[in-house]
Amino acid sequence: MKSVDLVYEVYGGDNDYPLIILHGFLASSRNWRTVAKRLSADYLVYVLDMRNHGASPHSEQMDYPEMAYDIVCFMDQLGLQNAHVLGHSMGGKIAMWLALHHPHRVKNLMVADIAPVNYKHSFDEMIQSLKQLPLDQITNRKNAELYLAEAIPDTAFRQFLLQNLLLKDGCYCWRINLDIIQKTAHSIVDFPEYSTQHYSDKVLFIAGERSTYIDPEAVFKSFPRAKIVTIPDTGHWLYVEAPDEFCQIINTWLKGE
Repeated sequence: MKSVDLVYEVYGGDNDYPLIILHGFLASSRNWRTVAKRLSADYLVYVLDMRNHGASPHSEQMDYPEMAYDIVCFMDQLGLQNAHVLGHSMGGKIAMWLALHHPHRVKNLMVADIAPVNYKHSFDEMIQSLKQLPLDQITNRKNAELYLAEAIPDTAFRQFLLQNLLLKDGCYCWRINLDIIQKTAHSIVDFPEYSTQHYSDKVLFIAGERSTYIDPEAVFKSFPRAKIVTIPDTGHWLYVEAPDEFCQIINTWLKGE
């Protein structure tokens, strides 16, 4: 297994305990800046760009064992024996795999709106829509939004995806390699079989009230000491929709209150 050197942003004081944040599919560290800055009052916060995302290197291989190994190597490079680990969606699955297979590297595990299960949805149509965007005809982001409006009607989700669109040398291009993303997307929807039966320490799962991603039965099977907290009137993007409540839950959990 070959790791990639992950690009990251860091917030907080050097003497604070490390907290690693792992973003979701097609997101990046920039999506977590608001939350990271708030949490940096008490922790040394590392927000990583996962492989094939943000400014991190591209790789033809992308699944949870490999991405968790990237985290292990990142921690080794920075001399972090262990850390608090917070992951959302894809990042939550990476965090869970890390805890199941490298439990000594995880001080506190926090998972936002995802469960250790295989989901039935597919990213194929969405990725294909991004690939069909005529980059040579795009003159601004609003122009790109209009092209994608029919295929991706949710305005907030379109704007989220278009954060991966870059203006470089006067032309728009994708920050991400859509061919690799399309090829490996099935691995993101899945959660691979694993030999470790369960993770014995406490785990915090944070759910959005309007989301259906949390599967309590699967959560407690692998994480028997889990606690599930729901943020009212939020969906899958709960840390964006309710950053105050989200950060308060994290701080309360980490301080053992």
